Amino acid sequence: MSGLKHRIIETNDIKMHIAEQGEGPLVVLLHGFPEMWYSWRHQIPVLAEEGFHVVAPDLRGFGDTEQPKDIDQYTILHLVGDIIGLLDALNEETAVIVGNDWGATIAWNAALLRPDRFRGIVALTVPMMPQPPIPPTTVFPQNDKELFYTLYFQTPGVAEKEFEKNSYFTVHNLFYSASGDAGPRKCNDGTPNPFSMVSREKGLLSALPMPKITSWLKEKDLEIYAESFAKTGFRGGLNYYRNLDRNRELLSCFNGMKVTIPAQFIVGSRDVGLSMPGMDQIILDMHKLVPNLRKNIFLEDCGHWAQQEKPEDISAAIISFIKSL
Repeated sequence: MSGLKHRIIETNDIKMHIAEQGEGPLVVLLHGFPEMWYSWRHQIPVLAEEGFHVVAPDLRGFGDTEQPKDIDQYTILHLVGDIIGLLDALNEETAVIVGNDWGATIAWNAALLRPDRFRGIVALTVPMMPQPPIPPTTVFPQNDKELFYTLYFQTPGVAEKEFEKNSYFTVHNLFYSASGDAGPRKCNDGTPNPFSMVSREKGLLSALPMPKITSWLKEKDLEIYAESFAKTGFRGGLNYYRNLDRNRELLSCFNGMKVTIPAQFIVGSRDVGLSMPGMDQIILDMHKLVPNLRKNIFLEDCGHWAQQEKPEDISAAIISFIKSL
């Protein structure tokens, strides 16, 4: 990737690795789980060529960024604080913030809590949602045989043990299963199985479709991801889910606040999140929480990894949004 530079910065008491390219107004790209800065490999040079300073960090606990030991060091306030510290380290007053998956959640909360530091937000796959009235982990579904994936992630060491047996298979399976290429979510024996539910006995990966190499996720891409997670493990990213209830407590005083800056939401028509109960209504009502929301963009035949599955569409949408500000 010509012109791409890597360095370590100090932010919010951690050392953060960033990939950057270009000069001009700052655009910050935030990845999700199980991604890293590399998930924005297609957008970075395109945005840089359009005249932007593009920065894609490895988020706290991922890649070459530090991984604090304690679970409570991964709250949404820590994650937003890391991005504010990133802007400070770059001597930038403001930026456009873009995020996918957990990166979108961080971006929404950064826009909510620090509108003075962000000119606009582009969120992929995860909409802005109201704060839950009760702890989230108390409402996720479970029974004697299965539990919701976020509940499966709650006990430290359980998901790590499964995922770290083979980091290559894990990232390949998670990427493919949540992509638009996977089609209907079924067990390997052909019986229906929603992506969101996990067998207590067999774990998460066994019920997902057998992964394939796709046009957007090549062997070399998987090797880069697998090498990174083989080095770091999956604990950092899983700790994000272990703070869902704590995040609700920390953000309770901000209930009723709105994201006032210009915003764009993009989601794939085959995103697994769209099948979650109530998600259609959340997206429909999002303008109540985000009054300056532009018309939502739905990408056909696209799953959860929008910036990787439909890179040209995402780059064009980001550029169009920024130039409209």
